Amino acid sequence: MSNSQEWTRAQKLLGDFAPKMVQLTDDVLFGDVWARKELSPRDRSLITVACLLTSGNTVQLKSHLDLARQNGLSEEELVEAMTHLAFYAGWPKAMSAIMVAKELFNT
Repeated sequence: MSNSQEWTRAQKLLGDFAPKMVQLTDDVLFGDVWARKELSPRDRSLITVACLLTSGNTVQLKSHLDLARQNGLSEEELVEAMTHLAFYAGWPKAMSAIMVAKELFNT
């Protein structure tokens, strides 16, 4: 990668450790799936945050909460979605996700 290009999130996280995973993340997931016009980036972010919460994947949640705010979701909307999901996905998963959001939003 040349110095004139900015690194993607996947490149920053994985570097040369898992180049195929970086390529699939950048080209397929964000280059194709996230770029499809059938859903807005805002809707895709809300769905992704919900899925990460319901599966208990709080490691990736922070970056997707950031992306969700960039895609037009407010902090209030994200907290409300997580509160709503507590009744469907489980209280511990929702509490863990809300703690990640609290740390991120209060910085």
